Amino acid sequence: MSDTPNTTDTAPGAVRTRTEGEARTEGETDETLEAAAAAPAGLTAPEGGGPAPKGLGVVGWLRWGWRQLTSMRTALVLLFLVALGAVPGSILPQRGQAPERVAEYFEQHKTLAPWLDRFSLFDVFAAPWFAAIYILLFVSLAGCVLPRAFHHYRAMRSRPPAAPRNLLRLPQSATYETDATPDEALTQARALLRRRRFRVDEGETPKAGRWVAAEKGYLGETGNLVFHLALLGLLFALGVGNAFGYRGNVLVTEGKSFANSLAQYDQFTPGRQFDSSELAPFSFRLDDFTATYETQGTRRGQATDYLAKVHYRETPTSPEKSYDLRVNHPLNVGGAKVYLLNHGYSPVFTVRDAKGNVAYQDAVPFLPMEQRNYTSEGVIKAPDAEPEQLAFYAILWPSAASSEDGKQIISAFPAALRPVVTITAFKGDIGLDAGTPQSVYRLEGLGKTLQPVKGGQKLLEPGQTFQLPDGSGSITFEGVREWASLSVNHDPGRMPALAAAILAVVGLIASFMVRRRRVWVRARPGTGGRTVVEVGGLTLGHPTSEFDEIVTALRGTEDAPKDDRKKDASGGADASATEAKE
Repeated sequence: MSDTPNTTDTAPGAVRTRTEGEARTEGETDETLEAAAAAPAGLTAPEGGGPAPKGLGVVGWLRWGWRQLTSMRTALVLLFLVALGAVPGSILPQRGQAPERVAEYFEQHKTLAPWLDRFSLFDVFAAPWFAAIYILLFVSLAGCVLPRAFHHYRAMRSRPPAAPRNLLRLPQSATYETDATPDEALTQARALLRRRRFRVDEGETPKAGRWVAAEKGYLGETGNLVFHLALLGLLFALGVGNAFGYRGNVLVTEGKSFANSLAQYDQFTPGRQFDSSELAPFSFRLDDFTATYETQGTRRGQATDYLAKVHYRETPTSPEKSYDLRVNHPLNVGGAKVYLLNHGYSPVFTVRDAKGNVAYQDAVPFLPMEQRNYTSEGVIKAPDAEPEQLAFYAILWPSAASSEDGKQIISAFPAALRPVVTITAFKGDIGLDAGTPQSVYRLEGLGKTLQPVKGGQKLLEPGQTFQLPDGSGSITFEGVREWASLSVNHDPGRMPALAAAILAVVGLIASFMVRRRRVWVRARPGTGGRTVVEVGGLTLGHPTSEFDEIVTALRGTEDAPKDDRKKDASGGADASATEAKE
């Protein structure tokens, strides 16, 4: 049976006992063994058992959590989560930018869309989870960057560090002799380094003698801090814009006007701190909308330009001005920006009831069923018709043509070259008298309160009228106008965000272009009445040619032998190789 140790000897200071059968060493007594087996004095438990060691406690855990939150690793993780969280906002339609596309998505994905909406994926940037990540990132950056800024400020005001004892062991070093005295050599070095915008200091140590220390390149670290502070300012500006700004969408048909009031918006999203009484009293009118498309080639039908001609007023009493509104060329009015988002068609209809009275006459916005050729659908409601209310479901083909099999109508081009509508008539109770809100793009109560008119389907071109077979009324297709979907955005943090973004770019460039450099010069008497000058350099990152230029300027090229110049020019690389080997 093999000998088995009773205890192990795996750590410094651990007590080792003899294996079974191991002989006692000379001079080893029972008292010695007892003393060795006893616990060290510092580890002896207090008499009476004593209290057990305490944990971190509440304050300790809070400090630990703060250190974890303000670490650069956590900031990078949160920044990645912000970028990841913004992905759905670029893939899925957002209510703030295109509510009609959100409604279309719900129609096409009846099962998936409600689940996505539960996670606020159709309004990502206003979602609680996105706000939580955003706030944590702001706190993390603030706790990480602000202490660094204070430390950097103190470092910039501190003196350059004293010269090391052996300058020749630095990555860049050189030595030469001169006829000048040590004081004269150091004076020349100090003047040269100051001309090169170094912060210069001098001193003397008993063993190393007198020296001159110089340092510059803090602008690189300053740029790094400016970048992170600008990023912090950018987050703050975005938060201010979301809190005190507003965003609204409105659909305006050619010839229609818009006044900046809550009742005029199709959708309005105010900031948490925004007061609706602060809305600027501007207004505008859409005079004309023109879309330009490719007419030939593989890109036929693709839009090349959108132009909305508008007239606007800053206030009700201010003079009217004109503006050409284009994509990415918003209208600045009343402290807000008006963006052009989308467009579509608004067919004009006139509805007469059974008595021949005009029950409805206006342009009706239709929503595109497909974006390539703008086949659109919409509904016309005539609640004032007598004796029964009338309603119509219609499909518009902007450029009507026959399909390849000749069995159906399609739109061959997105422009309104040959507009045609198909009408399906209904009569009964539309449901507006009950006071229940309804969508202007949908008929409610089909098959219940609204019944289809027998033989009430017709294909119409502009100027044609359809008399309903039962004599309950008629509908006339007058023509087609275009509508524009506009977004009104008031963001008080826009300009601060722009300034922060510019500062971030400038700081990032400075952090890459500028590196910290240190130079030390020591002069001591040599043989033959000459002075030995030692120069050492240290650069954060890869060495630069600046050190060789400083050495050349200090010694003077006309006084240096050719062999010495070659040796000094390559001294930095040789010293670096020697240092790496050591």
